Amino acid sequence: MSAPLVIKIGGSTLGSADTTFADVATLAKSGDVPIVVHGGGAEASRWLEAMNIPSRFERGLRVTDAQALPVVVAVFSGLVNKRIVAAINAAGASAVGLSGADGRLLECRLADPALGFVGEPIAAHPAAVLALREAGIIPVISSIGWVPGDTADQLVNVNADTIAGYVARSVGARQLVFLTDVEGVRGPAGTVLPTLTESESRALIADGTIAGGMIPKVEACLGAVAMGVAVQVVDGRQPHMLLDLAGNGTLFQPA
Repeated sequence: MSAPLVIKIGGSTLGSADTTFADVATLAKSGDVPIVVHGGGAEASRWLEAMNIPSRFERGLRVTDAQALPVVVAVFSGLVNKRIVAAINAAGASAVGLSGADGRLLECRLADPALGFVGEPIAAHPAAVLALREAGIIPVISSIGWVPGDTADQLVNVNADTIAGYVARSVGARQLVFLTDVEGVRGPAGTVLPTLTESESRALIADGTIAGGMIPKVEACLGAVAMGVAVQVVDGRQPHMLLDLAGNGTLFQPA
């Protein structure tokens, strides 16, 4: 089986006319079984608000305290994950949902005490993901990881873009695709940059051109590129984008 395509799906890209799940199924049915990674930030915010739990972000990352963590885990690994699995299955492929805690896929450490239960990946154990793919089943991974504990692993919220980059590196992906709600990474003039190097990316982060939630996305791109994985940031709102990636969005190429 060829090296996998890893696809990070952003919830804001999924509209009523979206073709993402059908395209994922088309790839799988052709023998090119992709690996899907997702978050669910907007859905988590709605549930947290309904439960009168405030949402707060630092450097584009959700602060996840002991009150917010159970909601985040339930929404990401339950509601959102199973919706995606059901949609891919309905499109004619076979998908199985799991989180970074299943099979101890994504080992983490706590990123920063100020962020609460937010994980930073330190190791990946992709055996379960690779076994599913070898069986022709699409792994759908939610952005929950684990930190080793004395009696039980501690579940942690991990930025989905970071997980996508880490998973792509661990499985030897041929490419990582970020489906976003923008056409690509924009430069100082506001135009989409067709390519970006690490030094150019660092400069744009330093001067504030790349900001907010785009920072962890670009950091994930650079991490994957450093391990030899090509990364493309594209507009997932465009029909059949996954089936026609050439020339779209912003491409990060390994040196």
